[in-house]
Amino acid sequence: MAEVMPAAADSLAAPQPLIPGAVDGAVTGWWRSPAGIAVARFVTALVLALIGFAIVLLLQGRNPVDAYTNMFSVTLGTAFGRSEVVVKAIPLMLCALAVALPARVGLVNVGGEGQLYLGAWLASGVALTFTDLSIWVLLPLMLVASIVGGGLWALVPAVLRAKGWLNETISTLLLNYVAVLLVQFFVFGAWKDPKSANFPQSPQFVAAARLPTFGAERIHAGLIFALVAVAVMFFILRQTRWGFEMRAIGGNPEAARRAGIRIGTYIVLALVIGGALAGIAGFGEVSAIQGRLRPEISPGYGFIGFLVSWLAGHNPLLVVVMSLLLGVLTASGDSLQISQHLPFASVNLLMALTLVMVLVLRGRAQEATR
Repeated sequence: MAEVMPAAADSLAAPQPLIPGAVDGAVTGWWRSPAGIAVARFVTALVLALIGFAIVLLLQGRNPVDAYTNMFSVTLGTAFGRSEVVVKAIPLMLCALAVALPARVGLVNVGGEGQLYLGAWLASGVALTFTDLSIWVLLPLMLVASIVGGGLWALVPAVLRAKGWLNETISTLLLNYVAVLLVQFFVFGAWKDPKSANFPQSPQFVAAARLPTFGAERIHAGLIFALVAVAVMFFILRQTRWGFEMRAIGGNPEAARRAGIRIGTYIVLALVIGGALAGIAGFGEVSAIQGRLRPEISPGYGFIGFLVSWLAGHNPLLVVVMSLLLGVLTASGDSLQISQHLPFASVNLLMALTLVMVLVLRGRAQEATR
């Protein structure tokens, strides 16, 4: 094992194509690469899920063709709709990366929602405290605060998992509800805006605490954070020894331990960095979208991000694609409510059906290779 590991590590030092299946700049058989197979699997699963959801609509007395036409025309047929898809995709990308990175070492981070809330909470605390700072100082401070908030909220389950005391799936899931209650405690209490009557929310942020947007739409600078995070994670996982050792841990923890890889260190780092990324998503929501801290700053981005990561096979590049596709479904929830008189939860049903189909197809593919 000790001889195999250095050899594999040396192979990482050699130049590798950025696109799986690319040789000398040309894509050869991309559809047979892991990324191509993942895309094909998702498309098949999405078609099956749409068929299943159409059956549900028929049972409810709705016209599936009208529903789907309205969903995609509202989200992709107008400039405003397309911009809203991107707005939804920004936190989804960051929350999906918060799942994808720990997954490389065999961890299941279900705490993206709580980590997002803690990042938003700490960033809001900075915005409400240092109101006299310039935008060039206040926004970086809020960004750092969101990273610290999300990272610290993931540190607790990371240490518990590294010590072997508690499974991270359980601890990260339960901490979501603690984070939401913590935010509500401050919004209903010390940070409540006295001018908002009985509506719980913090005071409006000063202009220096607002992330800039691009043009007249709501697409904000958080998009840059998300895309940079995707590029950095892809590079680290593909081109560095750290990425190789993380993949080794996820593939065979016992073999990695015998090779001298510090598994506990990677467990803590992966979860804390993932939590920090989800915290940045919270910063973007309160700074660019809400402009203040509210009890419901997220419609479930942390949980949907978990779905995005699994649909993408924890591939950073595919996370971008899946975030945009799930952004279409998330943004279409309002149109279903108006045109089809369906609850917003109908979109969650469609996304759940898609995940089930992906897992079924993935399981059948694994059985076929045995």
